[in-house]
Amino acid sequence: MQNGYEFNSWDFIVAGGPVSIAVAVILLVMSVASWYLIVTKIVKVWQTEKKFRDYVQKFWNATSLAATAKLGHKTALANISGKAIASAEHHKTFVAQNAEKVTLDEFVARAMNRSIAEENLKLEQGLTVLASVGSVSPFVGLFGTVWGIYHALASISLSGQATLDKVAGPVGEALIMTALGLAVAIPAVLAYNALVRSNRELSGEMEKFAYELHALLTTGAVIADKQDKVNSALGAKEPISNGRIHNVEVPA
Repeated sequence: MQNGYEFNSWDFIVAGGPVSIAVAVILLVMSVASWYLIVTKIVKVWQTEKKFRDYVQKFWNATSLAATAKLGHKTALANISGKAIASAEHHKTFVAQNAEKVTLDEFVARAMNRSIAEENLKLEQGLTVLASVGSVSPFVGLFGTVWGIYHALASISLSGQATLDKVAGPVGEALIMTALGLAVAIPAVLAYNALVRSNRELSGEMEKFAYELHALLTTGAVIADKQDKVNSALGAKEPISNGRIHNVEVPA
């Protein structure tokens, strides 16, 4: 084994010239960018979920819609509720001119849908980078491997030593580029799938909140939940929902 090949990935990358160095740098940049996005997006999702729970509780415990504007939460739900309430007030102000063109139901729904779409776009920021890294980095690593094998075989052919131990070493070392590409791609793909799932859950929470708020703004009362129905069946005079807003003046 005295003629065995000594593996040294760094020397191999440097020996590959500018192309191998560029491939290694690209993979490094992809890895840093993907891990930065993974950490920041996970933290943001966790914070958003917490803010959603806090805002929903405080919103429905408020004494009036006017009081909800003072909650001061800079969240997607706060933006949705603010624009929905503003659209309802706008429709009320110009009801005489717009009554035959658009109903309150449709006007508020459009405002909510637009607001939800904007918030979903914010949630998806950075996911394109993760998807690109997950799909492109294996091919970048494969390109580095192909170039490394070509460079290694060219060097071997010039030296005239084409024995198995002289060929297997450089070729095997060239595969490190493929391994690096996969090491960059796998975390990016897993994180992308997890974040897409989390975003769907957050979007579902926004849809649920918007549905309840839409019912409140268009009918003047929230839809009774299961507990309210149970309380009503037990003979309670009024639905009990932990102090939630039950009725408002319908802006029509």
